[in-house]
Amino acid sequence: MIKILEKKVLRGANVYSYRPVIVLTIDLGEYDEVPTSEIDGFADRLLALIPSLEEHRCSEGVRGGLITRMREGTLLGHVIEHVALELQYIAYMDVGFGKTIDTDTPGVFEVIFSYWVENAGLFAGKEAVALVNSVLAGSPYDLEEAIMELKDIRDEHYLGPSTAAIVREAEVRGITVLRLDDYNLVQLGEGKYQKRIQAAMTSNTSLIGVETAGNKRLTKIMLEDAGIPVPRGTVVRKQKSAIEDAEWLGYPVVVKPHDGHHGKGVTTNVADVEELREAFDRAKAVSDRVIIEQCLTGCDFRMLVVDGKFVAAAKRLPAEVTGDGKHTIAELVAIENRNPDRGYGHENVMTRLKVSTVTEHLLEKAGFTMDTVLGQGEVFPLELTANLSTGGSAEDVTGQVHTANRFLAERIARIIGLDIAGIDIMAPTLSKPIIKTGGAVIEVNAAPGLRMHLAPARGKSRNVARPIVDMLFPKGAPHDIPIVAVTGTNGKTTTVRLVNHILKGVGYSVGMTTTDGIYLRDRLIAAGDMSGPYSAKVVLRDPMVDCAVLETARGGILREGLGYKMADVGVVTNVQPDHLGLKGVHTIEDLAKVKSVVAEMVREGGVTVLNADDPHCVGMAQYCREKIIFFSLRPSNPVIQEHIENEHTAVVYDRGYITIVQGEMASPVARAVEMPITLEGRAAFNIQNALAAASVAHALDLKIEEIRQGLVSFFPSPSQTPGRTNFFNIRDFEVMLDYAHNPSAYRQVLDLIARLDHPRRIFVFDVVGDRRDEDIREMCRLIAGHCDHAVVFEDKNLRGRKPGELIALVAASLTAAGLPAASIDQIPDEFEAIDHALAMARKDDLVCIMSGRVEQVIHRLYACKEDAAPGSEAEGQ
Repeated sequence: MIKILEKKVLRGANVYSYRPVIVLTIDLGEYDEVPTSEIDGFADRLLALIPSLEEHRCSEGVRGGLITRMREGTLLGHVIEHVALELQYIAYMDVGFGKTIDTDTPGVFEVIFSYWVENAGLFAGKEAVALVNSVLAGSPYDLEEAIMELKDIRDEHYLGPSTAAIVREAEVRGITVLRLDDYNLVQLGEGKYQKRIQAAMTSNTSLIGVETAGNKRLTKIMLEDAGIPVPRGTVVRKQKSAIEDAEWLGYPVVVKPHDGHHGKGVTTNVADVEELREAFDRAKAVSDRVIIEQCLTGCDFRMLVVDGKFVAAAKRLPAEVTGDGKHTIAELVAIENRNPDRGYGHENVMTRLKVSTVTEHLLEKAGFTMDTVLGQGEVFPLELTANLSTGGSAEDVTGQVHTANRFLAERIARIIGLDIAGIDIMAPTLSKPIIKTGGAVIEVNAAPGLRMHLAPARGKSRNVARPIVDMLFPKGAPHDIPIVAVTGTNGKTTTVRLVNHILKGVGYSVGMTTTDGIYLRDRLIAAGDMSGPYSAKVVLRDPMVDCAVLETARGGILREGLGYKMADVGVVTNVQPDHLGLKGVHTIEDLAKVKSVVAEMVREGGVTVLNADDPHCVGMAQYCREKIIFFSLRPSNPVIQEHIENEHTAVVYDRGYITIVQGEMASPVARAVEMPITLEGRAAFNIQNALAAASVAHALDLKIEEIRQGLVSFFPSPSQTPGRTNFFNIRDFEVMLDYAHNPSAYRQVLDLIARLDHPRRIFVFDVVGDRRDEDIREMCRLIAGHCDHAVVFEDKNLRGRKPGELIALVAASLTAAGLPAASIDQIPDEFEAIDHALAMARKDDLVCIMSGRVEQVIHRLYACKEDAAPGSEAEGQ
């Protein structure tokens, strides 16, 4: 039996696809390396169960390609991929991307496929495995039940037709869409430019307008006062009053709830007292107050007004069946439900017919049952209202609406105060002014359904989402904020903070995510490692932000994909061996593939910034579709030279200056020695980070002087760059704190230390348990070459290691690298180790603390500094 080992949802661009995908990790078990051609009758049994698989082209590129592959022989993981896609397609979710790849474990594969609705995609994956297992075992599988459940999941979580139409129109225009809940609350645009929609209600919609439209009596009074024809009627609370008022108005009447919507509780054409009592009870179940209203004859029309302008009109018909003298009402319903234009919920032009309590009332009133055979051409209504959700249908009549009626509808929307209004009119026709034909306005609806205009059963479809998006984002209005995404093995956080500082200096209200936390306008709003998709979404949803600078780490990309759709600038600082052997990333090439997602996912007209000194970054250039800016510490770098010769932009460190080079023009920006972050030019890794930041600023069209000001005014400190080469003076020696945690980062820090003038260097450090042993030994070898004394501690989170294993490995590795055992102290607790190193430090020594618990260590060092200050109790002792 095939088993699912893991299910993962990648909601953003990822290493497999630019689109969201489901990843199933499956174990083929006994079917590992067993092709389908060797499983007797498998392809035939599967095709008999799902005939539509015949349409799958697969790698053959022709209809029947998958079947051909199965007959020739393919692995079952590939089959499960196609079944998962087809189950969704049968349930009216048009998905097509899929792939299956092997893993390092024999028999274990990753099945990747796209989805519309996350929960539906997960269900389809689970059922695909169950279905293939049933075919293998020769046991029955209820496909119809699975599809019905899949449709239920889809309808529960997918956007309704009105919201979906507006979302599609926004996406066509390149406007970012962020879903804010599991239903229909959606954000269009980012940051301070965002607008929100929920069905056909927007962030521009007036609450007073909505409440006015919901109060049917108030609506009628306001319209009547404006000289607009409305049916006569009253509002009652008791059945006795309803009967009295119906007799005063004269039968037939309409009975509806005072605060109802979508036709719930509405009964039309009530002809006598007995029907009135039943209709009153239905309305009373929806609202405490009930409207008794004059029943008008004519057709039911809906006119749609957006932003004060008439945009569409539809004629609505209630659900009904027409007899043929042969079939019962129940059979006629079943026949009509086979109409391909009908579907479940909102999946098609019309909704499937069903028998409701209203249908039962109408049957009883007519003296019919569901077994009654209607005569040829005899029409029987199943509902009293023409709502599409109850099986009604619509015909587009936009082109037939008289200009007087268009003007009337526009007036009504403004009188009620709605940016989007659905106006219900009862009249013989809309081709003549309703004032002359005896028509009247029945009610006004906030958040009107759009499906009748988008996909009418008859007539022309109208893209009514277009004027809604036009209203929210007029031509030329901004909708998405600039996004800078930064990834890489080392230097991400410093680059992000430096870019944030430069942009803040020119007036941006920046939202920033880092491994230290989420910052809005330099205020920390959430502490911790915030370099993943969740943090990016927090920033992009915040209405205070007009620019986002996002640290984008490997883990988040692998876990969930990118937290944004497209960046204006994507940056890769470098790719060095780190986190190898984890989550399927075993080689530096694997790691480069993960980080290249940031390089590739850049908006049209955007820029990718790459490190020309790193061959893995250079290799990403071939996949980037937009402009590239390379940066380098060496202007003679061949990649830089070729890039410049091709009339592209580069940012280089040339004769002590950060310099922007475009063709034959070189523009010096700032001297490295003037930039505090470079420690007078000695911290080469921070010169590299400054090159990346300057590249970003140039890509965002900042002026040379603006970039220079940002670079020279950025001071490294525990508050500005926590854990990134922070220096503290304690007593008569110096302490440096750094977050270095891989061999490449250690090389950079040790290169800086070698340039500093300290007689003795004491190192306090541990290593992370999920790193490979060879990486740990390499870090120890590097430290041993620059260390006079080492104090080794062990992190409490051993990440799969046994207690004492890491500290012993580090001590042995240091000794093997040449550091005497007498110069190595093993103190398991981190803060005891730090205190021990500080206590043994002498005048002019350098104590180097390598720690991931940056904030806690900074507090500890400040406390030590305060205790050692002149006049303190510690100093007095």
